[in-house]
Amino acid sequence: MTRVHDMGGRFGDGPVVPEPEDVKFHADWHPRALALTLACGSLGLWNIDVSRHARESLAPKDYARFAYYEKWIAALADLLVEKGALSADELAAGQAQGESALAARRLEASAVADVLAKGGPADRPSNIAPRFGVGDVVRLRAMPENVAVAGGHTRLPSYAAGAMGHILRVHGTHVLPDSNAHGLGEAPEPLYAVALKAGDIWAHPEHPQDEVILDLWDSYLASP
Repeated sequence: MTRVHDMGGRFGDGPVVPEPEDVKFHADWHPRALALTLACGSLGLWNIDVSRHARESLAPKDYARFAYYEKWIAALADLLVEKGALSADELAAGQAQGESALAARRLEASAVADVLAKGGPADRPSNIAPRFGVGDVVRLRAMPENVAVAGGHTRLPSYAAGAMGHILRVHGTHVLPDSNAHGLGEAPEPLYAVALKAGDIWAHPEHPQDEVILDLWDSYLASP
């Protein structure tokens, strides 16, 4: 079953219109929304996969009408309450009721540049060896769903489910989002760049021989 955020290739949304590269934000509050999300992420109460799943879990009617950063702020508010960083009453009032126990974890302005430069690498050691090598033909899993958690987070887009492709690159072993988003551990698996022909995944591609490159985990793939 497709989820509201899995919009790739959906008919009727019109063409993708690239914006000029110098356009970063469309409203004055957008950079603050980004800053708040990054600062709250530094509290260590969730990981990037949990935050992505929170955005995907917004009510469909809200997801459809919210702009990009509105989704970020709505999901952030949900996470802050869910993880106990603040109460629903504090959120409604717009102010804290006493000092937070998390105050010592706040991201100081002087540390922001170093934190952003460090990033959040997701490569991890694993005892799972890659099953495929560069050039191998693979078939993507037919069901584009989280196989462990009903309605859970996954990075396998529905438009590519069941398609054939070939391995373009082996990235090593990386955190599996399907597990990490639900507190089930990082469960690192081999990660591959997989090339798919546009003509194999779209009904009426303008350029059928163009390639779509997806980063996909080992458990998403099978031998043809």
